[in-house]
Amino acid sequence: MKATLLASATVAALLASAANAADPAEPTVEPSETADVITIFATRNPTEAFDYPGSVTVLERDIIEDFNLSSISDLFAAVPGANFDSGPRRTGDTPSVRGVGGGGVLIYFDGARQNFISGHDGRAFIDPELLKAVEVVRGPTSALYGSGALGGVIAFRTITADDVLSEGETAAVRLGAGYQSINDEWRYTGTGVFRTPDGAFDAIGSLTFRESSDIELGSGDDLPADDEILSSLLKATARPADGLEISATWQRFDGETVDPSNPQGANTAGAGNELVDRTIDGETIQGVLSFRPAASNLIDLNLTAYSNTTTVEEAEVASTRVVEREVETLGFALDNRSRFSLGEQLNVVFTYGGEYYVDEQTGTDTDATDGSRGGVPDAESRFTGVFAQAEIEAVRPLGAPGVLTLIPGVRWDRFENEAIGQPDTDDDAVSPKVGLSYAPVPQLLIFANWAEAFRAPNFNEIYADGVHFSLPDPAAPPGPPVFVSNDFITNEDLGPEESETYEVGLGVDFEGVFGASDRFTAKASYYNSQVDDLINLEVNIPAGCFGAPFPPCGSGQAFGNFSRYANVQNAEIDGLEIEASYDSDLFYTRANFSSIEGEDRDTGEFIGSLQPDTVFIDAGLKLAAVDARLGGRLTLADEFDKTDDPNQFRDSYAKGDIYLVWTPELVALKGLRVDLGVDNVTDADYEVVAAGVSQPGRNYKAAVRWGATF
Repeated sequence: MKATLLASATVAALLASAANAADPAEPTVEPSETADVITIFATRNPTEAFDYPGSVTVLERDIIEDFNLSSISDLFAAVPGANFDSGPRRTGDTPSVRGVGGGGVLIYFDGARQNFISGHDGRAFIDPELLKAVEVVRGPTSALYGSGALGGVIAFRTITADDVLSEGETAAVRLGAGYQSINDEWRYTGTGVFRTPDGAFDAIGSLTFRESSDIELGSGDDLPADDEILSSLLKATARPADGLEISATWQRFDGETVDPSNPQGANTAGAGNELVDRTIDGETIQGVLSFRPAASNLIDLNLTAYSNTTTVEEAEVASTRVVEREVETLGFALDNRSRFSLGEQLNVVFTYGGEYYVDEQTGTDTDATDGSRGGVPDAESRFTGVFAQAEIEAVRPLGAPGVLTLIPGVRWDRFENEAIGQPDTDDDAVSPKVGLSYAPVPQLLIFANWAEAFRAPNFNEIYADGVHFSLPDPAAPPGPPVFVSNDFITNEDLGPEESETYEVGLGVDFEGVFGASDRFTAKASYYNSQVDDLINLEVNIPAGCFGAPFPPCGSGQAFGNFSRYANVQNAEIDGLEIEASYDSDLFYTRANFSSIEGEDRDTGEFIGSLQPDTVFIDAGLKLAAVDARLGGRLTLADEFDKTDDPNQFRDSYAKGDIYLVWTPELVALKGLRVDLGVDNVTDADYEVVAAGVSQPGRNYKAAVRWGATF
């Protein structure tokens, strides 16, 4: 494809420039230290994102604010290889990374796992107003995080008092309000911050309320989606002694919506997808103890304990039926970093620790005779893991110029499952990973990594039982319709998904390209994943249920009318990703390109959560004379034909946004920020999730925020 060739040629040209930019022994320009973006989750150790021998995107608060978000899914246009497969409604937000979705992507709120997984009820219940940063570590990370990290990790980091208060300030208040036209949404936000003069204690609390109605689509249709959401955050941190920090966080999401039982795609309410009053309750409580004595390089310890509970209740509007799913996770994690040097040229950071967590699920259905919910068994899973990783940095290795970094890591996990009336299951897995990077000069990085990862089957997949769906019996006598059921059956022999991935890439980092204060950074990578024993839902319906010769058509396994999860596919997923940014006193730009392919190695069929080749650009002018920035975002997507169903082909599209940010420096207006913008300026009718699923149309947005510190 032309875009791929152009991107590859661009990277090659940049690398040639890097090679000629400086004498390896005497670099003429040192990259800025103050502008470096830091990743925490890529290695469990604060690291410059550019130096990580892999692919990680960190979206900090300034970028999040510029998007003026209604839903976090909109933010992921700025992350190559990551997207949400849910459609226009936020209640169905489900992320995928590098073609892997569902349980193959880990989600964290700060250090707490979010293990709620449903077929269509969404996963990331957090408001954008609470976010300090979002990290997306792309590629398998089971060597650090265990089960579920085949595609990668999405970590949402919430705001702290230090993000609001500068040195010497002890209190702050922030107020905000916003509106967007596409769904007539209003939002109101209030935040308060306090810190003692000696810095020994601080606290921050924040509330955001959103209310919205039906969504106007680019097709001209309206999609039912009435929402009321209250998001809360309370965080307190104490520092009773030097090097010792204790923090506690409470984060809650309360959502009330009226939409179809399956809110994803362009679904509207109707038979088999009834209109429901949906209640979403998500609560995370977390405590962290950190100990970093200044006198020791061997102790940099974090102990994290957390509990989170997510409940989704659906009450059918046209009947008395109520169904509910609740997942509760209780977890503990301990990790430590030991730093030491072996001579003047070898530095080591050794990270090691362990983790234990339990997932417990309950499902109810008022229409079931025993009160249980089909496909949502009452079950429990327990995970135990230990891991170790070394970051070995060699300066002028074997006399060669620059810095060589080697990061080997390994983790062992054991997982157990049990459900009432079903046999227990257990298994274990070892997940190794090795990353290698070489920077012959500070402006150039060459990297590669190899990793194995796994995803343990969850209790829904092992113990699924009850009715999956019902269909009319074509052999029934004339009269009122008679229905038969397709029933879930359990599969205690279900094995974990496993993957083996390698990745290679290049990066350049220049300062002073056109002036003394500008900076250009770019990073590109190619990856290839071999994924075995993918867990797939098999749906079996007897031929007689479709018509002549009518019999047999009955309910359940005895008639061959059943569904179950099984290991059936061997997949290969590969892709190319490029990220680049440029910043100066006058203007800025951020851009990315992603291309992904996936197929079943046995049949040649397409497989995975695939997307078309996509280019994203966010650029703007810094209008210092009026304390403003004027920017625009452009998304270009190629036509999508990576599917075996021609009816699901999608046209190419272009979507453009514009935005204006005003932060006046006048004393009388200090602390004020005004955001104005228009998303989908041309009112394009385009499809991202599936053919026939139109995305939101033109959207006018405005927000006003004011803050004061004391």
